[in-house]
Amino acid sequence: MKMVSKLSLCLFPAAALWLLAQTGAPRLPQSKEEVARPGGRLPGNPKIALVKIADGFYDPTNVANAGDGSGRLFVTERVGRVRIVHKDGTVQKEPFLDLTNINPLGSDVQTGFVEQGLYSIAFHPKFKENGYFYVHYASLPFNGDGLIVRFQVDKNNPNVMTKEQTLKTAKVILRIEQPYYNHNGGQIEFGPDGYLYIGSGDGGWEGDPYEAGQDLGTLLGKILRIDVNTEDNDKIPYKIPPTNPFARARDERLMTLFGVSEEDFSKIKTRSRPEIWAYGVRNPYEFSFDLKTGDLYIADVGQNHWEEIHFQPASSKGGENYGWNRVNGTWCFPMTGPNDKCGWVGVYPVAEYPHEIPYPGAQPLKEGHGCSVEGLGVANYGGMKGVYLVGDWCSGRVFGVGWDGAKWQLQELLHTNLQFTAGGYDEQGYVYAVNCNCFYTSDKGPLGNPPGALWKVVPANEVPPGAETARTVSEISQAPATTTTKDGLIAFQHALDNRPLALNLMPNETITEQVRAFHKTGQNPYKGNRAAVAAGRKLYSQWCASCHLDNGTGRMGSNLVDDQVTYPRVKTDVGMFEVIYGGASGAMQAFGNRISQDDILKVMAYVESLKRK
Repeated sequence: MKMVSKLSLCLFPAAALWLLAQTGAPRLPQSKEEVARPGGRLPGNPKIALVKIADGFYDPTNVANAGDGSGRLFVTERVGRVRIVHKDGTVQKEPFLDLTNINPLGSDVQTGFVEQGLYSIAFHPKFKENGYFYVHYASLPFNGDGLIVRFQVDKNNPNVMTKEQTLKTAKVILRIEQPYYNHNGGQIEFGPDGYLYIGSGDGGWEGDPYEAGQDLGTLLGKILRIDVNTEDNDKIPYKIPPTNPFARARDERLMTLFGVSEEDFSKIKTRSRPEIWAYGVRNPYEFSFDLKTGDLYIADVGQNHWEEIHFQPASSKGGENYGWNRVNGTWCFPMTGPNDKCGWVGVYPVAEYPHEIPYPGAQPLKEGHGCSVEGLGVANYGGMKGVYLVGDWCSGRVFGVGWDGAKWQLQELLHTNLQFTAGGYDEQGYVYAVNCNCFYTSDKGPLGNPPGALWKVVPANEVPPGAETARTVSEISQAPATTTTKDGLIAFQHALDNRPLALNLMPNETITEQVRAFHKTGQNPYKGNRAAVAAGRKLYSQWCASCHLDNGTGRMGSNLVDDQVTYPRVKTDVGMFEVIYGGASGAMQAFGNRISQDDILKVMAYVESLKRK
């Protein structure tokens, strides 16, 4: 008995440590192998649905609540407007904020590219008392630079910021210079500490040519943290929180060569910006605080092959380096193959998922891929505890990232037909998502794209009776491949949601015999026609090659020659025609009123001629 007791005592510390590791707080991965990837299983295997709350939003980019007990939700539109969704689900006709009419020369918001516009809105923690709220947008007068501006509501008119109130109360907090027209935006959000956090992309183009991610001398490629609680009469827009990791790093001081430790020398950063909280991010368009724990999750949009998600515990003191542009996710940058070797830089992400082509030369993936990660929020309901939900802009997938007590898990929870752009919370902590129909390579402008909607994430068994839910790809695939009208002609359906697709004619478009035959039979009469294939190849290079390579494989979009597309009907001629004419989610180009039906059939003939793997 004594021997057993001694043995138990010897083993107890190890067993206790093992138990602690299984049930303890989430910890950061220490190796590539500990980073979660698609195929994981969250505790309880949660089931969710997206319930539509409201629609009619033009390129919605963010959603937030005011925290004032009103139950209102505020949806930002890329054009420069903020719309109110009242507690009963009705959308207020008049915008809460309209930045398109405050400048004598027109709009104050730059929307020349799909990644520019009004990015986000955040409400002061004491909004109910002081009426302060903040927006982040691309400024037209400042050539697309990011402006973070504070406004104050009129207590006598809390649902509408008049032009006079907007101009009277505007206070510019920060301007972030932008060298290019992409990777500019970022969410702004007040953290549990009361400071304003700002997501700032690397400035754009591709590959971070500005070297911003690792440069502490620029605000680009960073998570910033500032204190906006300043007195207006002293004209100071913001203060530096004294606990920021580089708050005093560039202070002037006497030069001392000896008797100083290397650790002390390492804290001297003469060109660093004190606003920096974390760095080495590429395009952290969305981030979310866990409303229960204060932990921070960052959805960082990746380069060509991988999307990554970072975790920062509430106990963090800041200063994390997330590696860009030395690494992207757990992979070397630049990526040349699956076995690249490079010295590791920074903190590992907690999760990552691949693009359809996970590395140069790889075979296209059929499941679990996307192209642009958009953070929605952290769910603490419906059996989920600290599960960070993200939606993919291209694939419509919704992933959940969570800690299971021993390791991180990444589980695909839904595969929808939505093009996610952002998310946020209501006052009860429910997670919401917004989606657009904003086509990357043929953007029709902030008011020209089909409108998007606001969705609430609910447990699948709590969908209200009669509520409209986001359709899943499996539901869409069960729709008939083709249907016919009373006249015996093909009834075309939109690839996004199966609604009837009206084939509007381009100016001066002629309906050819081949088009008429296609409408009757659903078969492309140009298939195998050498002249049509040659003409289709030229058209393909003009219209399709921005997203697909000449051989039909994917660059940003799907692999056409292997039918690696979201819409199963593309395996038929009718389905392929519907996708090309109507466009699809993500980077798929919208062709309606841009290319004739006859030319679409020729493009299809060319795609059919390509060698299938």
